[in-house]
Amino acid sequence: MPNPTAAMLVIGDEILSGRTRDSNIHHLAGELTRAGVDLKEARIVGDDTEAIVDAVNALRTAHDVVFTSGGIGPTHDDITADAIARAFGVGIGVRDDARRILEDRYANTGQELNESRLRMARIPEGAELIENPVSGAPGFSIGNVHVMAGVPVVFQAMVASVLPKIAGGRPLLSQSYRIDRPEGDIAGPLAELAAEFPDLSIGSYPFQHQGALGANVVIRGTDGARIGAAMARLTRLFPQDEA
Repeated sequence: MPNPTAAMLVIGDEILSGRTRDSNIHHLAGELTRAGVDLKEARIVGDDTEAIVDAVNALRTAHDVVFTSGGIGPTHDDITADAIARAFGVGIGVRDDARRILEDRYANTGQELNESRLRMARIPEGAELIENPVSGAPGFSIGNVHVMAGVPVVFQAMVASVLPKIAGGRPLLSQSYRIDRPEGDIAGPLAELAAEFPDLSIGSYPFQHQGALGANVVIRGTDGARIGAAMARLTRLFPQDEA
């Protein structure tokens, strides 16, 4: 049985403008690989309700699970929760359990739970809260969509909370092999190797080092024995002492 598939939607004008560098895709990809969930697609959209709604509906239809990051804070441009509610056709409002979480959090810090902060307790109808042990304000899950904060440390904590609830498959394994030849010299044999092992992913990643061209070939799959067999074949094709 194939592994479940996932997609990620990164939300925020600051990502598209280059003001903020995204690290959440990288983190999620690694966690899903270990969990046996195949991340098949990642999209980035700005703070635009229609763009978020369209992307969420497309991704949740195409994949088993969707993760979003960004846009669930206290400011006027944090529109993700409203967009998710619209995508699912449900209402949204301040929910008592989310409010209590924020009340306890701000009581402990001595800060005021003002109207802006209370926006973070607005949850679409039918959603389940995602715990946020870092800053308190919860994310939420609705259908197969998990909506999380964009701040990396908070996003990572929310991923750790969600992943145990997702049924994964077989973890993706990989081995890498360096070949000190230009890609044009190795492309033909690599194509033949890929045809011989169609159940594996064989990628070539070129580099240049001190003027010399080469490539790191990465073989990925869920069957360690098959990866080992393909790697053995690759090393026979390109022995290190002849590279």
